Amino acid sequence: MSVEWQPVRQSRTHELVLRSIEERVFAGELKAGDRLPPERELAPVLGVSRSALREALRVLETIGVLVAQPGRGPDAGARIVRKPDDALGRLLRLHFALGSYSLQDVLEARIILERSSFAAAACHAPSEDLDEAEELVRGMAAPGIGVSAFNDLDTRFHVLIARSSGNALTSTLTSAVRESVRPLI
Repeated sequence: MSVEWQPVRQSRTHELVLRSIEERVFAGELKAGDRLPPERELAPVLGVSRSALREALRVLETIGVLVAQPGRGPDAGARIVRKPDDALGRLLRLHFALGSYSLQDVLEARIILERSSFAAAACHAPSEDLDEAEELVRGMAAPGIGVSAFNDLDTRFHVLIARSSGNALTSTLTSAVRESVRPLI
């Protein structure tokens, strides 16, 4: 009987640190709002250099999972965050610019998200949100409105509707998709 061997994937140290932090998040040991131990304590516990730890923390900060405050005091250190909205939009914009997704795919996804947002918002939107949406539509219909101002209002309108749907993920995805196509508009 012949055994088929598979190559072992080599990991860089910061990837191992990322995996360790991810595992703690998945296991519920780290939650949004939790602070990580200071670098000088965490690096030896993980058995890695501080530079490898910093690289992993920078990756987590870039993808919007972590916020790091340098210095000393109660706000210093790395903290797990709740809202990945900006980071998700930034990643989607980069992938769109690199050709990972076609314009057609992005527009179809946008339409699907916005249709479901409108349906859910029709059932769940508070009256203040509907009033705000009405004001945004009035602004878009104003005579002589420029393209840039219209696009700003249009984006705010669709993000408001998505937020009013009551589904936080739909809201985040809508914001990310809208922001990713904004430069083309």
